[in-house]
Amino acid sequence: MNPTWQIYLQSRNAVIEDNRVLHYGEDPAELRNTRIDTDTVMVDLSHFGLIRFSGEDAHTFLQSQLSCDIRQVNSNTAQYGSYCTPKGRILANFLLWQNNDFLMQLPADLCTTIQKRLSLFVLRAKVRLIDNSDTLIRIGIAGNNAAKLAEKTLGMPLDHHQHLGVIQNESISLLCYAPNRYEFVTSVEHAPTLWTHLSQYAKPVGTFLWDWLEIRAGIPTILPVTQEQFIPQMVNLDAINAISFKKGCYPGQEIVARTQYLGKIKRRMYLAHVASTQSIMAGDELFNTEMANQPCGKIVNAAPSPHDGTDVLAVIQISSIKAGSIHWQTPSGPTLEIIPLPYPLGE
Repeated sequence: MNPTWQIYLQSRNAVIEDNRVLHYGEDPAELRNTRIDTDTVMVDLSHFGLIRFSGEDAHTFLQSQLSCDIRQVNSNTAQYGSYCTPKGRILANFLLWQNNDFLMQLPADLCTTIQKRLSLFVLRAKVRLIDNSDTLIRIGIAGNNAAKLAEKTLGMPLDHHQHLGVIQNESISLLCYAPNRYEFVTSVEHAPTLWTHLSQYAKPVGTFLWDWLEIRAGIPTILPVTQEQFIPQMVNLDAINAISFKKGCYPGQEIVARTQYLGKIKRRMYLAHVASTQSIMAGDELFNTEMANQPCGKIVNAAPSPHDGTDVLAVIQISSIKAGSIHWQTPSGPTLEIIPLPYPLGE
């Protein structure tokens, strides 16, 4: 987190730990008192890092390394994607957009390692990779009045239904996740002014709520503990247009394509609720009551729900879902209540 920005947030009562805002002085009451269906909330997104790709070969370089089709990324449209090992295992997934250069947003804990690994393959290409995590501030807003607030802030109407649309003016870029969820990207110098304006209409909350919104949207976030655990289809990246099956080669492309056309996807990512306030973590194992001798799945992401309990994204054997109930950590642990995803799967 940018030190100047951290000091500013702390002056607004933010309690910060490991680049994440935990709360603004209310602690668990903040979670109980937040109602996304009626409130408009704002979230600092410094727990995400940002890598900038510049140079005349940046487009070609990224097209050869990532699972998504870079031709679909421009100044008006962002794209989900992933970066994989040659065996098709995900090292990181991200959101990519263009503001003259390409900007890749991914967990801050992965930013340095992914930048270093990608740099190994630059060779003679005219492309430069720069960590912009501390030079561009990102603020998320969500809620029923988020669209009106975004319009008011930019001073222009929005196409509310343009999923992953990008709107830019001289000082702000706006990423449109959904009609009720947006992300502002701005400079460190302009960020306090933006925060002051937004806070007149939105309630500042901890990053847990953005995590929860991502989970409810069915958008996975690969973390250090889950690196190289999944191929893209296991975490539904094919369902959110994060994989192109028409582009050329990239690391892991052969495995990803073979799985799509010749194999059968045996694991998928599910959205679920756990009626427990215990600390459920990414990487935790899951068990099926009918096949209790070995794990049947793994937690991808988890976040406390404003409606009590914990919501999770979990990769689970499809056969286990059909065979019986799924439990956290042990066959007799808390039960996962499967919730329909907000998008269809390909099967």
